[in-house]
Amino acid sequence: MNGPSIATRTGDHGYTSLLFGQRVSKTHPQIEAVGRLDELNVALGAIKPHIPESDSTTRDLIEAIQQNLVALMGEIACAESDIARYESAHFTKLAAPDLTRIDDAIAKLESQGLKFEGWATPGANLRSVACETARVTARRAERQMVALPLHGRQPRPLLLEFINRLSDLLWLLAREAEATR
Repeated sequence: MNGPSIATRTGDHGYTSLLFGQRVSKTHPQIEAVGRLDELNVALGAIKPHIPESDSTTRDLIEAIQQNLVALMGEIACAESDIARYESAHFTKLAAPDLTRIDDAIAKLESQGLKFEGWATPGANLRSVACETARVTARRAERQMVALPLHGRQPRPLLLEFINRLSDLLWLLAREAEATR
């Protein structure tokens, strides 16, 4: 075998580590939030095979958001007591331009005059279903993140704005996909 194994066996008894090593239950709210963000990253990846080769703008947007989610997961995985240490570390951090990228994409989609009335019924095509799946996954992650203060972890407002706006973007991407059957 080359290098260390993925099977560390340190989680065999239901515990795992937050960033910087604090051990917590695998059911800890921060671990749940990170897991839901990880699910969202996978759901975003499931959109990419359905994006036409000619639409590099959407593909690049999705890939940038996936990288943002990795940064977001790292920050959420940090214990409240380690925030100062996290802020001084050289990790990539979610920043205002990342939210602006989403807001700009929303504005562009809204300017296309996408038609939507009432409740959307997913299933028009595989791309729209992939966008809807990512949207509901984003909402589930958002609910978990919003609950973190009840458990002693205060996410930066930007993180909550980002995840909320991302679900709006995904809703619009689903409508766009329906319009381009």
